[in-house]
Amino acid sequence: MPITFTNFEEEKLAFAKATQEGTPEEQTEALNKMLNALANDVQKDILNEVNTRMADNAVLQSRGQNVLTSEEHKFFNAVVETGGFKETETLPKTTQERIFEELKKEHPLLQHLGLENLGAVTEFIFSDPSGAAVWGPLFDGIKGQLNAAFRKESITQLKLTAFIPLANDMLKLGPEWVERYVRTIIKEAMAVGLERGFVAGTGKNQPIGLLKDPNGSVVDGVYPDKDSAGTLTFEPGRVTINEMKDVMKLLAKKLKGDGKTEADEPKLIEGKVVMVSNPFDTFDIKANATVQNASGAYVTNLPFNPITSESVFVPQGKLLFFVKGEYIAALGGSEPIKKYDQTMALEDATLFIQKQYATGKPKDKYASQVYDLNLNGNTTTTTTSSTTTTTTGAGA
Repeated sequence: MPITFTNFEEEKLAFAKATQEGTPEEQTEALNKMLNALANDVQKDILNEVNTRMADNAVLQSRGQNVLTSEEHKFFNAVVETGGFKETETLPKTTQERIFEELKKEHPLLQHLGLENLGAVTEFIFSDPSGAAVWGPLFDGIKGQLNAAFRKESITQLKLTAFIPLANDMLKLGPEWVERYVRTIIKEAMAVGLERGFVAGTGKNQPIGLLKDPNGSVVDGVYPDKDSAGTLTFEPGRVTINEMKDVMKLLAKKLKGDGKTEADEPKLIEGKVVMVSNPFDTFDIKANATVQNASGAYVTNLPFNPITSESVFVPQGKLLFFVKGEYIAALGGSEPIKKYDQTMALEDATLFIQKQYATGKPKDKYASQVYDLNLNGNTTTTTTSSTTTTTTGAGA
């Protein structure tokens, strides 16, 4: 059952703003507040549920409540008995798999990005479908023709750190509730970190985000922001149709199998285009795209039916488009959970960290496009920051 958040979303928004505009100290402070809000919201929700639910596992399971496997029960029972995690053990595989599935289910943007669990995979093979099968004389250079349509790239796995404030009160509730608490904390912390990396990652010890230009001039490992491809107004009628037509035509461009040469034919993008807006801009866009029909009903439609999503890491005044399947978003293995005793001490809780390997990069420069918004007659030209900042925590 999804957690009902009260303060976490607000602090997540403040953290996103700090990563774009704040100093390293302000980012650390915003991260601390976000983690505290997450821990408090999760603990409050679970404690409320404990007070209202029956203890019978069969009844709880029929209501959708979590029932642990024998391995999970043994692991989290040890956590309860020892008051924390042993540094030589990782989470049970079934728990890790459930975190991955819930990440995709409860966070649509990660699902649209095609988040995969790669395990030990370190290479991707890209192909140009138009050259993957060729006609020619029998036994005449088939292998050479096919090789020209494929390219191989190495995938660098990066570390994503999720903090787990294990509240002392949670240990009193038993292994089932501790498992749910830990799983929810890791899932939400990872979701923030993955979203930040996949959308706005600089490429330096982070994924190359969709807002970045993978073919741009790299300075000290940092990729530059993508140039704006134009300005969108979403004025009803022919104006919006023409604007969206140009967006789709640009996204449909592709490179050949070598990753450098422009292809003669476009790629198929029907039903695959995702439009990501900052939450502050979402309803302005909808308002401009809403008309009243003959029967008096208000109808909101966008030409060519893009899949709509939101991210606090898309700067206000900007709009991000990407094509499903054209971005590599992947998780690898994870490290054992470790106690974190350096900074960020919390009252009545012990802080642990879970390091997860992850990576992300566009397949080419046409995987995404960024536009300015002019929704009220004034063009906003807010840009993302290419300055490298060091942050400890979700997404660091």
